[in-house]
Amino acid sequence: MKNDARIRPQTGAEWDPEIRDLFERMGYQTEEDLYNVLKTLAHHPKMFKRWLPFANHVLFKSSLSPRIREIVILRTGWLCHSEYEWTQHVRIGREEAGMIRADFKALEKGSQDLHWNAQERAVLRAVEELTKDKNVSDAVWEEMSQFFTQTQRMDIVATVGNYTLVSMMLNAFGVQLDDWLEKYSGFPAR
Repeated sequence: MKNDARIRPQTGAEWDPEIRDLFERMGYQTEEDLYNVLKTLAHHPKMFKRWLPFANHVLFKSSLSPRIREIVILRTGWLCHSEYEWTQHVRIGREEAGMIRADFKALEKGSQDLHWNAQERAVLRAVEELTKDKNVSDAVWEEMSQFFTQTQRMDIVATVGNYTLVSMMLNAFGVQLDDWLEKYSGFPAR
């Protein structure tokens, strides 16, 4: 990453009881178990605790398939120029959604890449419009309705919104890649 951390991740010794309890309830015991993004958000426990339920829905409980969810998250992270978001979700895309190198390469170009099937192209158009215009055109909404239920379309919009927010926080706070994530990096300099 180009910049230094503006807000450095907290160490375990710095965790107040509220954040320590939160991390333990999330299943983390030591600071080595945690991602830098979580250790950075630990500086603002009240915001962190309020954001988590929504983030949990988007990542673990939405109506989207893992592949579509990761396509949405990765394209959003790419368009938001978030190296951390991109790198973290390349790992998740590989491990949880069976994505391959060709998928990641095609995500750089987006909906215009011939790699995508009609359903994937429709969701990518929605991500691109939401990121650029903060809205989805009637034509793209109709195109998505051929492949996705109303609930799924709502989850697509919510996923773009959440990962735009996360990308902004990561970029603005200067959250650095976790050491173990380096092997997944490759985000081009812009």
